[in-house]
Amino acid sequence: MFILKKQDVEITSITYPKRDHKIPILSYQGQTFRLINVFKGEEAEEARAFWRDLTDNHGKACVLLEEPDRYSVWGKIRLDQLARENSKDDEAVAVACIQGCLLLVQAVFFDVEDLLGNRQAKSFEKDFSKVLQGKNFPNVDSSDAIKALLKDDPLTKLQLPSWREVHLYTLLQEVHRLGKEYFGNSNFAEGIDEILEPMATLERTQFMDWLNQFPEGKQWAVK
Repeated sequence: MFILKKQDVEITSITYPKRDHKIPILSYQGQTFRLINVFKGEEAEEARAFWRDLTDNHGKACVLLEEPDRYSVWGKIRLDQLARENSKDDEAVAVACIQGCLLLVQAVFFDVEDLLGNRQAKSFEKDFSKVLQGKNFPNVDSSDAIKALLKDDPLTKLQLPSWREVHLYTLLQEVHRLGKEYFGNSNFAEGIDEILEPMATLERTQFMDWLNQFPEGKQWAVK
């Protein structure tokens, strides 16, 4: 939608209704946007690709903010709709999509632990934590919460986080990147049918249909 500079916009924050954290809000020409993703200064290409994917492939109204030391992507919202817990602009996703994504994440973590050892597993946990906190994921404000995402069964035991679709895009993209760094290839993304086998058939089909709609998901659906 727009590529903007810091001097073009005003950035404030509001407290999310019914949740104890603040949301950065970007204002531009009477329109408001919420923060979706942040990239380092050297990740200009990745930032633009992420922005174009959301705008061109998913029809999202987004702003790419260029700053000297970072890039950030913001999605258009209406503040009155944000105040409603079930707002369409909150982009809530089905429980099956969150569960499926966490099963994929846990499969990578357990493979790191089994194949590369406990030391590398702890390193992966730290890198995973940096991703969640650096990308402003909600419900990850403690090390215990992050450990639970990696180890607790998302189908039965884990209290699922209140993530939106853009969080899942970022999660799949970043964990796929980590997996390639740790294993040196993308073979860890194979065998997805086995990874998702614990899910009920209906939920598994729902998740796979969703997963195959966008590039971050398709790179996991390796046959």
